[in-house]
Amino acid sequence: MLLTGHTGFKGSWAALWLEQLGAEVTGLALKPDSDPSLYTLARVEGGLRSLIVDMRDRHGVEAAVRAARPQIVLHLAAQALVRRSIREPVETIATNVMGTTHLLDALRRQTGLEAVLVVTSDKVYANAERGLPFAETDALGGKDPYSASKAAVELVTAAFATSYFDALDIPLATGRAGNVVGGGDFSENRIVPDLVRAALTGETLVLRHPEAVRPWQHVLDCVAGYFIYAEALANREGVPQTLNFGPEPSEPVTVAEFADALQAALGVAGGWRHEPVEGSVEARHLTLASDTARRLLDWRDRLPGRACVNAVADWYRSWMQGKDMREVTLAQLAAYQSGR
Repeated sequence: MLLTGHTGFKGSWAALWLEQLGAEVTGLALKPDSDPSLYTLARVEGGLRSLIVDMRDRHGVEAAVRAARPQIVLHLAAQALVRRSIREPVETIATNVMGTTHLLDALRRQTGLEAVLVVTSDKVYANAERGLPFAETDALGGKDPYSASKAAVELVTAAFATSYFDALDIPLATGRAGNVVGGGDFSENRIVPDLVRAALTGETLVLRHPEAVRPWQHVLDCVAGYFIYAEALANREGVPQTLNFGPEPSEPVTVAEFADALQAALGVAGGWRHEPVEGSVEARHLTLASDTARRLLDWRDRLPGRACVNAVADWYRSWMQGKDMREVTLAQLAAYQSGR
């Protein structure tokens, strides 16, 4: 199996899970872009073959694909931060759009391939702020460079499927997940690591859009959706070429509500303050309709609402206490798999 983005937050959880399943995995990514990182703390590298390659390097990607000779591909590698994309639009678009193009172009020449799943985002939709959950058939769009780049990845993937992969009888699909949270995220300008950093320094958490609604989803529910989807594609189960994976949209949770709940679970009394960003183009309301994934794949959130918040808090509390984070992470994974 080829797992791109294996050094990132979601990629590290996916890599550990695949290791537990006994999969032979080749990872393709840049080095971790945060210190600390889940990749380092959970000693992920020992469970796979790691290839450090920039997705913008066409020849490097081609060489990595030849070396991996994958049957299944899960493409997670991306510049995934909205605020960074506003600061670095060219780098974001080059990584996300051309990086995906490089990968798919290399894969279409690869023998033995069974299925490819490209991960995009809940932010690929043209958001008119109507407050309705987005379905897979809704129009694509993007007001910021990150969102636009991921919408473009959807178009590139669909074009490669029609032009090359369909004729080769190789399923090529995209998965769109919610706002993914979980232990081990240390990125900049993301609510969980920002909250944890504020707790450690005694500073007040800053929220840009406390009133905004997001589809909060634990990373294990997200990764489980990807795995089930990829398996269905490889087994030719007739699933659609795009699926949403998100929490139940009938119970929306604002940024402020999520922050309050996580601070309470961590025992942090720092509160937060609102610092609006003038001219911000970030969405105010974003939820996903995931009925198709629930119906066709029997996928569901095992860690909804409070369970998600508690799992996140437990991981960071353990990290703050200096525990072995590989053991902690694997214990959370085992609990998830057993349904505890």
